[in-house]
Amino acid sequence: MELTSIAFLAVGLAMGLAVIGSALGQGRAAAAAMEGIARQPEAAGDIRTTLLLALAFIEALTLFTFVISILMWTKL
Repeated sequence: MELTSIAFLAVGLAMGLAVIGSALGQGRAAAAAMEGIARQPEAAGDIRTTLLLALAFIEALTLFTFVISILMWTKL
């Protein structure tokens, strides 16, 4: 197996794992926020704000992985 094929495999695995982890994290965060809003509707505004901030951080980690994967891919 050539070095380039191993590098392409590494890029694909890195992106795949990052996307799966991000999707699972966002799903759990949204589920917890919905449960919190259902339990305490008067705190919905604060919970929604915190949820959006958390989702932005989760998505940023995925985008950082995407950038690193592209850098790995272009270094070949």
